[in-house]
Amino acid sequence: MANHKSAKKRARQCLKRRDRNRHVRTGLNTVVRTTRTAIASGESEAAGTALRDAERALRKAASKGVISKKQASRRLSRLAKRAHALGA
Repeated sequence: MANHKSAKKRARQCLKRRDRNRHVRTGLNTVVRTTRTAIASGESEAAGTALRDAERALRKAASKGVISKKQASRRLSRLAKRAHALGA
């Protein structure tokens, strides 16, 4: 365990950040899973709506620093590619 005052504060901050990041990441995974299911079902309208929700969640998580901006773009690109193939 931490001995210095600053180290104890840093430990508290890490716990708070971990809980916040875990909450955001869990919600993000749920939205992405929903999008994949909508694409797999073959309904282009539902897939489009789910893709918009996923884009919003991915961009928001990237802006908060939970995931990197490159990872958000990559995941969004892969989802969009599948969704647009469904509509074509």
